[in-house]
Amino acid sequence: MDILSNPTFVLFAILFVGLAFGNITIKGISLGSSGVLFAALVAGHFGLRVPAGLTDIGTALFVYCVGLGVGNRFFAALRSRGKNLVLLSALVVGAAWLTAWGLGALLGMDAGLTAGLFAGACTSTPALAAAMEAPGSQADVVNIGYAVAYPFGVVGVVLFVQLLPRLLRAQAEEAPAAGQADPHKILARVVQVTHPGAPGENIGAFVTGRHMRCRITRVVQGERLIPLRKADTFAAGMQVLMVGEREDLEHDAGLLGHILRDADQHPRTFTDETAELIALSKSMCNKTLRELDTLGNFGIVVSRITRLGATFVPTADTEIIRNDVLRVVGTPSSIAAFKQYCGHRSTALNTADILSLMGGLVLGILLGQTRLSLGGSGSFSLGMAGGPLVVALILGHFGKVGPIVGYMPRPTRLLVMELGLILFLAGAGVKGGSSLVATLQSQGLTLFLAGVGITLVPMLVAFLMARRVLKMELMEALGGICGSMTSTPALGAITAKTDRQEPVIAYSTAYPAALILMTILAKLLCSVS
Repeated sequence: MDILSNPTFVLFAILFVGLAFGNITIKGISLGSSGVLFAALVAGHFGLRVPAGLTDIGTALFVYCVGLGVGNRFFAALRSRGKNLVLLSALVVGAAWLTAWGLGALLGMDAGLTAGLFAGACTSTPALAAAMEAPGSQADVVNIGYAVAYPFGVVGVVLFVQLLPRLLRAQAEEAPAAGQADPHKILARVVQVTHPGAPGENIGAFVTGRHMRCRITRVVQGERLIPLRKADTFAAGMQVLMVGEREDLEHDAGLLGHILRDADQHPRTFTDETAELIALSKSMCNKTLRELDTLGNFGIVVSRITRLGATFVPTADTEIIRNDVLRVVGTPSSIAAFKQYCGHRSTALNTADILSLMGGLVLGILLGQTRLSLGGSGSFSLGMAGGPLVVALILGHFGKVGPIVGYMPRPTRLLVMELGLILFLAGAGVKGGSSLVATLQSQGLTLFLAGVGITLVPMLVAFLMARRVLKMELMEALGGICGSMTSTPALGAITAKTDRQEPVIAYSTAYPAALILMTILAKLLCSVS
């Protein structure tokens, strides 16, 4: 058919068929966007072609958006308790790399094939892109290794995080059974003050001094809920609104008295007494709520924070990261003053800055093409995968470099990232499809089993390290492993069964470190195998 000689038609046909295939779900597991890779491999096998340069365009868009998404968390993690999670990600990636290198040497595999297995087993598209750019590597061979290892890389991590708690009989840390209350769901409850030690205490100082994990946001006056003020003190019989996870509410309410009733039994407050503000100002980012003293300085209580799509209740020691979305409670005038301090811009929540996107990509590609000297050992470049990633991490951390803004609304960022991913997979798959059948016929089962080993060994080693050496709680350890394996589907399998935020926070901390290490080590694997 003449239409099949049209590269643009072939591209969109691959994307349609691949996404449709990826949406097929079996027992809750699907390939998602990676279905495009398999459709592209088939198309490449039959000699079909897509527009030139597609792989580079997709790579740049994908890794740049990934970097923007995690940049505001990555550098902060290096200074906080997230160091353990960065260590965990280094352990996972290092163990995967050593396993891949060992199996490659044992089985006498091509270096590009080994690198492809490593990237696929760790479900890392940036690692695949980096391996394809490595000097001397053959893109089609790298693609085949990735395609063989990727399916179990997805399924294996999902099964690991789902089955391991059951094997350990850790029902207490799994989601509650049907009909049971989830102890980690965020709730708002009215608490009556009856404890004899509370009356006369300043409310804000009491919450901070007692290291309460819940936030007191309002005081009940008659039939109204009034925003908390700096000078408010507890009184016997007083009622206050407390926000927090269910199990934390039960604990913190006991410091004051007892939970009286659901907050929904009170009339709703005025809408101008709450707001969602994005933290953009350098003066407040990377500071804790204790240091900011928002109640004392602005008459504002931060009741919730949304970070990387996850919402949690902060404590006094929670550090504000640039681009955090803060849900605040206060009077209209207090909110207006705090909005100015935050550097909040209403458009920043919903508007994509295309100029900044293009400028960031230009800087990233320039950096990626720059040769960096290794002294007497030659030189290397970060390439199309590494350059945009590094620039995006820097922009995501600092928020702005000159006229280029390092923030993109989450829905827009996810759309561009997904578009970049499927374009990359389509281009990469078509290139690798020409030699797919011959390679599978000669090494198919061996390659698949090697991929299984590269996926499972690092997770088992990391889990033992996390629990026995780093003393991580189960949900934090599993979230860290998901991030270290760059497996978003596995994180989804956890969050589908629990509202707890530990897995999400652990994932967002471990993910960027793993992403960078995989990108670097995939290229290195091509030179040492």
